[in-house]
Amino acid sequence: MSVEELMSQEFGTLADVIRAQAAELKDKPALVDANRTISYAELDELMDRIAVALQRDGVGKADVAAVCATTSVEYGATFFGILRAGAIVAPLAPSSTPESLVMMLSDSGAKVFFLDAGVAKALEGVAGQITAKRVALDGSAAGVAFEEWLAPKGSKPAPVEVEPDQGFNIIYSSGTTGAPKGIVQPHRMRWGQIRRGVYPADAVTMISTPLYSNTTLVSYLPTISNGGTAVLMPKFDAEQFLKLSAQNKVTHAMLVPVQYRRIMERADFDSYDLSSFRMKFSTSAPFSPEVKADVLKRWPGGLIEYYGMTEGGGSCYLVAHEHPDKLHTVGVPLPGHDIRLIGEDGKEVPQGEIGEVVGRSGAMMVGYHNQPGKTSEAEWYSPEGLRYIRTGDVGRFDEDGFLTLMDRKKDMIISGGFNIYPSDLEAEVVKHEAVLEAAVVGVPSEKWGETPVGFVALRPGKSVGAEELREWVNAKLGKTQRLADLILVDSLPRSHIGKVLKRDLRDGYKGKALA
Repeated sequence: MSVEELMSQEFGTLADVIRAQAAELKDKPALVDANRTISYAELDELMDRIAVALQRDGVGKADVAAVCATTSVEYGATFFGILRAGAIVAPLAPSSTPESLVMMLSDSGAKVFFLDAGVAKALEGVAGQITAKRVALDGSAAGVAFEEWLAPKGSKPAPVEVEPDQGFNIIYSSGTTGAPKGIVQPHRMRWGQIRRGVYPADAVTMISTPLYSNTTLVSYLPTISNGGTAVLMPKFDAEQFLKLSAQNKVTHAMLVPVQYRRIMERADFDSYDLSSFRMKFSTSAPFSPEVKADVLKRWPGGLIEYYGMTEGGGSCYLVAHEHPDKLHTVGVPLPGHDIRLIGEDGKEVPQGEIGEVVGRSGAMMVGYHNQPGKTSEAEWYSPEGLRYIRTGDVGRFDEDGFLTLMDRKKDMIISGGFNIYPSDLEAEVVKHEAVLEAAVVGVPSEKWGETPVGFVALRPGKSVGAEELREWVNAKLGKTQRLADLILVDSLPRSHIGKVLKRDLRDGYKGKALA
């Protein structure tokens, strides 16, 4: 069956599409990293060898294989090979604690664990707790060397019939608010994403975020399914990103906001030839309107911001180059996505009022792996009985239907009975010429219950005293919003995809008990 015929079906599998692409594209580069390039024909054969080896090792339909390693061609191909075996991929973050990795391997039930030397070293103290067979993607002593483990060339895996609601991958949450939860995303959801057609057949996509992140997968998977080329960066570096983009004539990229900021801050940005870019994307964290405007002004190609969750539900998109007056928003709901705002009573709020964002679409998780209670907490049902996913974000729609996010619901500060949105305070702090970025959190207060404290990183070469800055911003804020304390820090703590870890700031606050 041709690629066109497969992609026109109501449902299909990514593994089948890649086989069809290989038959049509053969020698076209599919995956590129610093060490090697493999064509579509080579990728297809490698996927077969991986799938056969997995089936040989007892990994069957809907079983799980885990991957935890630095991004590489081998990692990229292994992700697809697991799918061809009919199994579920559990991509894990190397930055996780050894204890968390052991927990995730156990929770997922992974039978085979792909890793590299760096991860093996981190796991030395807990290696005896891992029962999955270990395969070293980098050929190190971390496990059976990848090349030795592979099935012989020419091997063909046993065909597996995959159902739409079968798990495609399990992505574990960061665990910043407790133990990581395994988010099971089905084949149906991924099929919808790869058919969206955002990445054309001649796309050259820079993959600069880790392959264990959903942010990366919504860019990586459609690039390959549609016959494009994925350029894989093992670790993000702004200078290297610009060099590789010019060298490979990159056309598309998905970046998180902090990456955009670091790229745009480079003094030599304008010296790179980025004329090949057609479209850039962003998601996963708040994106400053000022940085969006700078990207639109100086970086060729369009810019689209996506707002959504790994758990799925409803998503919004802002076509920034078409709506330069809406850069403070995350755009409008995607076609086929239903987004509503609900109050504390679980009922929808009137238009223009603030509420928690809930969403429904074809892109929804099955649930949290082995955690039906947590799954239930994440769901909201409309009066019509339709299932929605709760985001935990607070926002409001403007008169044009564009969604403005206020904050995470759990980050909202209730001080003396007043709701304080940290984003409002952060927006004022960063207006100071010396401030690079800011985060505001609520800390316990004897008098008010909670009170806001700011954490600020200054621009290189700039200086201002903490108390001077606090007085400056408090003069611009309402009486109930004023910062009780302000701490200068070298940088804000962030997750692997650029989200500020406010819990770390809150937990690490060493100030005296505040009145």
